[in-house]
Amino acid sequence: MEELYKQAADVIKKSKNLIALTGAGHSVESGIPDFRGPDGLWKKYDPMVYAYIETFKSNPVKSWQMITEMNEIVEKARPNSGHFALARLEALGYLKAVITQNIDNLHQEAGSINVIEFHGNGKRLECLKCGIIYESDDINENEKLPKCKKCSDVLKPTIVFFGEAIPQAALLESMSLAGKADAVLVIGTSAEVYPAAEIPYIAKRNSATIIEMNIERTSLTSSITDILIDGPIGTTLPELLKHIEE
Repeated sequence: MEELYKQAADVIKKSKNLIALTGAGHSVESGIPDFRGPDGLWKKYDPMVYAYIETFKSNPVKSWQMITEMNEIVEKARPNSGHFALARLEALGYLKAVITQNIDNLHQEAGSINVIEFHGNGKRLECLKCGIIYESDDINENEKLPKCKKCSDVLKPTIVFFGEAIPQAALLESMSLAGKADAVLVIGTSAEVYPAAEIPYIAKRNSATIIEMNIERTSLTSSITDILIDGPIGTTLPELLKHIEE
């Protein structure tokens, strides 16, 4: 394992356009279980019903049953040492951007600046009628159904529901960064959900080095991964950072 850390650190120190793609596994140690995992939210709430945009539009009360429970989980979460390690990599000038599939805002809370949110952010709410965006702090937390202050329409978290498109700006910027990347950290994701899963493959086609950090092997491992560092993100990322700063 020591040799793998040295190899990865060497790649990163020589890189000019390092990016990171993060998924649910990055936030597990912060107390947020993978929604698709055995203890995840999707075991209790069918996402194609509760997290489907047409359900929200026709029956927001139903969707907010799931949203409320999701918010309770996310609100308790705090950045783990893996989040802080990525923020430090950015501060050192190595990491150009974090492209995250997570909606928990933990990268920003840890200090990361250039964060591209592929699936939106659960800490913000939007009015589908007016287009107004609210911070969660601006909303009465005792309101079971938060409503727009302008039109009284029920607000929706700015997360991408099933049936909605990935935000165009996030998609275009991510694909552009992938095309320029000379190294990619793939962290806590199996990279199976498209279009985010396409990012490491785009980078690989442009000869980028793929450094995978997961607790288990994925489809990437046997196809495009150059260096695999397995183990919990809260341990492996700080250890990688230590080798970079040496």
